[in-house]
Amino acid sequence: MSDVPPITDNQAAARFEYVAGGHLAELAYHRRGDRLVLVHTETPAEFEGRGIGGALVRAAIDRARRDGLTLVPLCPFARAWLERHPARGVGMASPRRRHRGDAGGRGLRGAG
Repeated sequence: MSDVPPITDNQAAARFEYVAGGHLAELAYHRRGDRLVLVHTETPAEFEGRGIGGALVRAAIDRARRDGLTLVPLCPFARAWLERHPARGVGMASPRRRHRGDAGGRGLRGAG
């Protein structure tokens, strides 16, 4: 994991990125008020087993902590990763079905 360079928060594209060798790994997100909604993680086969997906989720945790945001992990990978690695000091909201474009969740604030 220590071989992974810093992840870029490309706010214009609304995604955390890792680029190497012409390949892009990303964690797409939406910002909804005080929520950072994690939508989709995509990691090319070339990056498998290198901890890139986890590094992308950690970048989201860092952003949420820094900006006082609540994480809403709609992405199955991000949700499973967060269940295995609880994020202390970051608000979490459980995903629920979307209603009229709402990508929020029930408020379950608290440290994991």
